[in-house]
Amino acid sequence: MDIRTLLDCLADLDRDMLQRDAAVRVLLLGALAGEHVLLIGPPGTAKSELARRLHRVFAGARYFERLLTRFSVPEELFGPLSLRALEDDRYERLTDGFLPTAQVAFLDEVFKANSAILNALLTLLNEREFDNGSGRVVVPLISVVGATNEVPDDEALQAFYDRFALRVPVEPVDDAHFAALLQLPAELPQPCPRLEAQALEGLRTRAAALPLPQSVLEQLVEARALCAAQQITVSDRRWRKLAALLQVQAASRLAADDADATVSPWDLWVLPYVLAARPAQVPMLRDWFLAGVGQAVPVDVLWLVRATEAFEKQLEIETSAPASSDDEGAGKLALARAIAGPGAHNVGQGLVRMVADQARKRYSGLHLAARGAQVQEVLDRAVAALQAVQATAEAMRTQAHAHAWLPPTWRDAIEAVHRDNVRTLAQLRARLQGVAEGFAELPVDPALAAVEPAAVQILA
Repeated sequence: MDIRTLLDCLADLDRDMLQRDAAVRVLLLGALAGEHVLLIGPPGTAKSELARRLHRVFAGARYFERLLTRFSVPEELFGPLSLRALEDDRYERLTDGFLPTAQVAFLDEVFKANSAILNALLTLLNEREFDNGSGRVVVPLISVVGATNEVPDDEALQAFYDRFALRVPVEPVDDAHFAALLQLPAELPQPCPRLEAQALEGLRTRAAALPLPQSVLEQLVEARALCAAQQITVSDRRWRKLAALLQVQAASRLAADDADATVSPWDLWVLPYVLAARPAQVPMLRDWFLAGVGQAVPVDVLWLVRATEAFEKQLEIETSAPASSDDEGAGKLALARAIAGPGAHNVGQGLVRMVADQARKRYSGLHLAARGAQVQEVLDRAVAALQAVQATAEAMRTQAHAHAWLPPTWRDAIEAVHRDNVRTLAQLRARLQGVAEGFAELPVDPALAAVEPAAVQILA
């Protein structure tokens, strides 16, 4: 499997599947790694369609699908009893066409099955083996996709729930995509069979040989601390499965003979779907990834905002300050306005502007230079911060687009935060430039004593 095949498979799986980009990636990654996936969501959210698309990605793969209820019997999943075997006192099933001979399977409402079925499924899912009569046979299973409306609370079902290494919440489309939902074609395009089941073993062997870089290990340690703080219990087995999923992503991106595959911090996008015990925990773990790997954190501009506001206020004070403490200037201005009248022409308005300018307080050249230097110091910090967030935004955009597995909606969320950071600092820079220009335009009186003004006070 190479990067081109991977991209084609993901495009096929995601075509016309609104807001399912994370789900299709989890499904394909789970299949490549030999893990099972649980889709959690209400009816009518395309869970069965997702499973069927996954099956069609694999050339010649056998598929099995069944809706389970509390009345389901083992024969529905594992096949009927063999009458010929019974004649020979053997209790065996005819499994051809049933779950034990499938490579991809979809089990809807999987937790509603009775204990007899669940116990048999435990061995089949975990060991890839099926007890048929007195013998145990190896099954060709690639991945089972389970579906449920809700996470089971029954303690007896927790062992079976844990067999699904990947658990994905699937919600109805939101309001922004509702119109697109209504306009989807009646027959959705289906994936082309691009993968061979026989090639998966080689992929997994290559993946297992890939080391986890120190940067990834450090982030996994951080994620473990986060889970402990949020009281999310994660077994050692689940951490090991997560590590294997990271390795499979790295191996799948490159050709079979490429020895330079490395696990990337961006591979950690799958972490929420492995560690979250409940759907409600996924957003928190997703935000951890967006902030830690994508650096999608709002930039701290509180000091710059306060500095900008302080200088804007000081400029307003100095611009509107009267020439003297008496009312002479104000009286002249009122007289000029009365002369100009409400419908005054350019001459009258010019008179008003001239008198208004004369009524303003004037400052020394040193005062303007000092104010300019004070503003420039803050402006330099704003420019430096803007350059830093621009560089970070470009680096994150490049890395996110280069990672084939990262869901596009996650990439868009990362880019949106960085765009906001750039926009925020660009606006502050523009405001400070306006303040600098405003101080430079204050009226000057060369005869005034050169007194340097006190620094503008900025709240901490």
